[in-house]
Formats: sequence, C-alpha cells, structure tokens
Amino acid sequence: MNGSFAVVAMFAVGCAVGVAAVAAGLRVPDVHGVSVYILYALMLQVGLGIGSRDNLRQIARSLTPKVLLLPVASVAGTLVFSAVAGLLLSRWSVADCLAVSSGMGYYSLSSILIMQLKLPTMGARLATELATIALLTNIMRELLALVAAPLLRRFFGCMAPISAAGVTSADVALPSIMRVSGQSMMPLAIIHGLLIDLSVPFFVSFFCRV
Repeated sequence: MNGSFAVVAMFAVGCAVGVAAVAAGLRVPDVHGVSVYILYALMLQVGLGIGSRDNLRQIARSLTPKVLLLPVASVAGTLVFSAVAGLLLSRWSVADCLAVSSGMGYYSLSSILIMQLKLPTMGARLATELATIALLTNIMRELLALVAAPLLRRFFGCMAPISAAGVTSADVALPSIMRVSGQSMMPLAIIHGLLIDLSVPFFVSFFCRV
C-alpha cells in the first residue's frame, strides 16, 4: 500500500512542479520520448518477474481449464462493467474506458502504453489526461484489493479478493489474500496474477487502436 501512496505522491509532485514551471515562464522539457524506454524497461521487468519465479514450473503444471476460469472471469467482468461505464460517460468512448480498465491494476505499464498509443490520434493533452485516468484508476483498484479484502471475502467468497486484485494478486496483494482467504488460495492467486499480467499489454494495445 505504501508503494501506491508513493506513486500518487510522486504524481502530485510532478503536477505541482509542472504548474509552477509554467507559471514561472520556464520551458518544460518534452519527456514523451523517455516514456518509450520506460515502457521497454517495464516489459522487460514483466518477463524477468515471471521467468525468475522458483515455482514457475510447478505453477505451469498446475494449469488446468478449471484454474483458468478465475482470470477469465476477472478480465471479462472488468471489461463488461467498464463498457457499461463507457456508455454512461460522454467525454470518453467505450474503447477508451476499456483501455483504461485493461490495466487490471498494473498502473505503471497501462498508463505509459495508453500515452504512447493515444498520442498520435488524441494529441498530447487528451492522451496525457487519459493516461492519468488509467494511472489513478488502477492505483485505486490495488488499494481496494488491499483495504477491502476482508469485506470482499465476507460477502462474495474466498476468490473475490483475488479477482479484485487483478495483476497484484501475484505480488502486492498476495499477503492480504492469504490472510483473509487462506494459505490454500496462494497458488490460484499467483496463477491468476501471472496470466492477467500477460493480458495487460494485449488488451490495452487492442482497445487503444479500436
């Protein structure tokens, strides 16, 4: 949770510095090119994180059609409700809302992807705004998974905290999930997080190009 607050704090500091620089008449450097290399580094991190797990072979052997139902349901539920939200919002299209929600809790990767893919069609201002929405939306999903895990377990069952956590069920939210849902949920939570992690670049890229 501290990491999420740190991200929000850095975002707020960046906004404050940008506003102050413009107010002082200073030229703010263009950092869009730098974000491309940050994106490459994040993609490398995803691959390293998955490949370096000691129990990767054990997790791979445990993959069965039944186990795959939870990540499929998590992705489907997220996209369906995001599409409904898109129909209610006039400012953003359904595809834009789906791109935002496709981050599945991976706020850093999804926001940078959206910025890069939407910049040519939306322009810098709107692309930055949508990327910021993606950042905050996916941070809020992570915080919800951490804070509301006991309530989710109580009212919706032991798999609800896993589904709500999205990609973070394999790392940040895993201790909370194990505490409220039990140690037996750990393999399912890790598989769920890893598979959704792999889906994020595909879905965000797809909906950004629709």
